Amino acid sequence: MEIIKTLVWIVQVISAFSIIVLVLLQHGKGADAGATFGSGGGSGSLFGASGSSNFLSRTTAIFAVVFFVTTFALVLLYNNGKVGDAGVMAGVNGKVVSSAPAASSAPVASQPTKDTKNQIPG
Repeated sequence: MEIIKTLVWIVQVISAFSIIVLVLLQHGKGADAGATFGSGGGSGSLFGASGSSNFLSRTTAIFAVVFFVTTFALVLLYNNGKVGDAGVMAGVNGKVVSSAPAASSAPVASQPTKDTKNQIPG
């Protein structure tokens, strides 16, 4: 079972790095405006007349699917096949924890006294 987990981890890391590289290789939508004015590549590029957008987009989509499948496989492998409580909030019982101090620990205002010597005039 450990060898399966290791293989899935390896595929996961390779697909993650592949997605990063493929996204960085793709040009943005603003790069098409440069091609209009003659500073872009011509139709005889490495990937054909349509440019690299179709090849890189499809390859990125394939690696994204592989990434999501391996992520789901890792969840199932490390959760021993249970699909139920696989989230990060699985152990929370639903009680709300307040960070404010309790009302009973607040100081209680004392009643005014008849002694006027220690009071500041108003």
